[in-house]
Amino acid sequence: MANLTRAERDYLNMGAVQPGGKLPLFDRDGQEIKPAVIRACLKKGLAERWFANPLKPDWLVCRLTDQGRNMLG
Repeated sequence: MANLTRAERDYLNMGAVQPGGKLPLFDRDGQEIKPAVIRACLKKGLAERWFANPLKPDWLVCRLTDQGRNMLG
């Protein structure tokens, strides 16, 4: 599997401590997680779409996969 970028690893690590592996929409500084980072994690199978937000359909609400957890060690 391809190596993770720092941004991808940081994103996935934030989900590792959340119930159900919920991945954040915003970073610790309140800035939106870049959609390219989320899409890269989805493409690698490290994250999966959780549900569609009807109020914000463009938001990628995701959770960590087992593969993502394993990648983090």
